[in-house]
Amino acid sequence: MATQKPIKNYLHDFLDWCDVEKGLANKTQQNYANFLKKYFEFLGATSLSDLRPKDIDAHHVWKYKLFLSRAKDPVTGKFLKKTTQNYYLIALRSFLNFFADRDIASMPSDKIKLSREASKEKTIHFLKLEQVEKLLLAPDTNNRTGLRDRCILETLFSTGLRVAELAALNREQFTNLNNKNDLEIQVMGKGDKPRTVYFSERALGWLKKYLPTRQDADKALFINYRDQKAESRRLTARSIERMVKHYTIIAGLPLTTSPHTLRHSYATDLLEQGVDLRLIQEFLGHSNIATTQIYTHVTNKKLKDIHRKYHSGNRMKE
Repeated sequence: MATQKPIKNYLHDFLDWCDVEKGLANKTQQNYANFLKKYFEFLGATSLSDLRPKDIDAHHVWKYKLFLSRAKDPVTGKFLKKTTQNYYLIALRSFLNFFADRDIASMPSDKIKLSREASKEKTIHFLKLEQVEKLLLAPDTNNRTGLRDRCILETLFSTGLRVAELAALNREQFTNLNNKNDLEIQVMGKGDKPRTVYFSERALGWLKKYLPTRQDADKALFINYRDQKAESRRLTARSIERMVKHYTIIAGLPLTTSPHTLRHSYATDLLEQGVDLRLIQEFLGHSNIATTQIYTHVTNKKLKDIHRKYHSGNRMKE
């Protein structure tokens, strides 16, 4: 059905739809709201603040794409990357999906094409195994803080957990470890989607060393040792990021190294060992295989190097 309601007035209804119908996490909903504010900014700049959903067409979307290509990041002052521009377009596509779901006449979302150039900008930072080993060995495990940090680093690389997922772990998930050589637990990933993560024998060994040092009653698996009067001493994602950066400097590794770098390193190592991309998708908790495909460039380059080394034609007589 057609509607006389301006498109900007649907934002709250859209976010409710994201919450109830799509089950998106609060952070994702907030991201959509922020990205759509750029679209509303475009409407205001082009005297289209009262635009209705039925008025969106290919020419309108083209003008919005031009607007994004000429927009600048308010922090860096640089033009928006193609990847960032795509985020804004994805938010608009989701908005159009909401209209379709509510039988509100509008342009089909699949008519909005994303930039292919964005894939060329997408790079991931990962560590080689010898670099991972340097990072894991950086903490001084003779004190409780270093032991905790070693356990965190080992867990990140063993499981591929996101930093927020690791921060949310509780001690009750790790009971009766003494007779176990491996471990699998359920975690809640993005969008409150459960998945299973697996601990290597090595990571499990460090957990067995760390847990007996905990004489407190805090339910969090990883806590800080400073604020002992706080109701909960659970380490935050930000504090874990700072900890990883600290040991990055000690190990002499690239300063871009972060907890997510260990997640990338985990996935890259699996891929290089021949694990199927669909399985890696499950390990990482990606809802879309396209997200996991960012790792294929690693094996693609490896295959290219192997071909050049072993099948270059140099061994053949002219």
